[in-house]
Amino acid sequence: MTDAQETAADTALRTTGGGPPDENVPANGLPIPLLEPREGIPPVVASEQALAEVIAAFAAGRGPVAVDAERASGYRYGQRAYLVQLRREGAGTALVDPVGCPDLSGLGAALDGTEWILHAATQDLPCLRDIGMRPSSLFDTELAGRLAGFPRVGLGAMVESVLGYALEKGHSAVDWSTRPLPEPWLRYAALDVELLVDLRDALEKELDRQGKLEWAREEFDAIATAPPAPPRKDPWRRTSGMHKVRRRRQMAVVRELWTARDRVAQRRDVSPGKVLSDAAIVEAALAVPVNVAALTALPGFGHRMGRRQLEQWQAAVDRARALPENELPQPGAQVAGPPPPRAWADKDPAAAARLSAARAGVTALAEELNLPQENLITPDTVRRICWEPPAPPTPDTVAAALTAHGARRWQVGLVTPLLVEALSAGA
Repeated sequence: MTDAQETAADTALRTTGGGPPDENVPANGLPIPLLEPREGIPPVVASEQALAEVIAAFAAGRGPVAVDAERASGYRYGQRAYLVQLRREGAGTALVDPVGCPDLSGLGAALDGTEWILHAATQDLPCLRDIGMRPSSLFDTELAGRLAGFPRVGLGAMVESVLGYALEKGHSAVDWSTRPLPEPWLRYAALDVELLVDLRDALEKELDRQGKLEWAREEFDAIATAPPAPPRKDPWRRTSGMHKVRRRRQMAVVRELWTARDRVAQRRDVSPGKVLSDAAIVEAALAVPVNVAALTALPGFGHRMGRRQLEQWQAAVDRARALPENELPQPGAQVAGPPPPRAWADKDPAAAARLSAARAGVTALAEELNLPQENLITPDTVRRICWEPPAPPTPDTVAAALTAHGARRWQVGLVTPLLVEALSAGA
């Protein structure tokens, strides 16, 4: 009997949107608060000796392993892991400190061939990869919830609706780089993996009942085998409020300030927003101040900022002001792919008609299957195929185009007929 079966032998799978009826749930219908880990809060593993013991225990464990990671988003530079939580039958729960144990490749190797259970895996895999942990196979409980048609797929909502428990929600956005970590935070972290195995088992049964289990397995395999995302080109263009910046010289100011801020944030290991806000960068870009006095008058550069900092930001503005015209950034750098859909009616009415028909078909099919449209097929894939359709639009050519854009087999099988119809109608 698994952990949750022992803890809640009277709770059954509870789903929405066509799931099986509630059975044996608490009489008042309220979720049961989950307040303490079964074995208590484990000690934080921060030494090589303690890590070796965890590796041995988890290598000897049975079944899949629940994995979670906590970052310090909004507090520290980058997205490194500051705590890794694991749970496996026969090994219990472990809380590993990647600051004290920065290389977890030995733990990753001990779990090779074991299925990892994560919630929203794409959020945690990059920081886990950085410390040597890479799953060979996984089960994503958030994605499973999406495919099964749950309206709310956060971990707390899923545990509540599927298993009938209420998880504490108070510490998800704290500064996990804090040392020592407070006991309430550690309790929260341990509880995050307490029921992941049971949630996985219940969702697998529900997906199988709906005939979607193979779809989920294809999605999980795609996540596990996906290469790391390449660095973003011109990340400064994603500055919040960038739409207000129209002139090339102003864009150069954004670029110089963003780059200077990023260097400072990386050196100090703090979130860039704590060094200088996006709003302040945009204000400086719109004004292009000629000296520190003019910069100080702008929002975000007030009296609380030291003279040295102000001179640093003004130096970045001056660099942008001194650039020759041929070195200024180009406005609206076109991303590869079709133009925004709002422009299709003017640029290519036939493509606009194809897109309208395709969107209607995808919407109808997603509703019929009770899953989000973006999980049935990404909107970007639909736009690209409608803008440059294969000729002629046959089942084989459309299926090949979908595959080339990264669609999985289950998606290709479902979406190809409706896209063939939409492309043919547009022609």
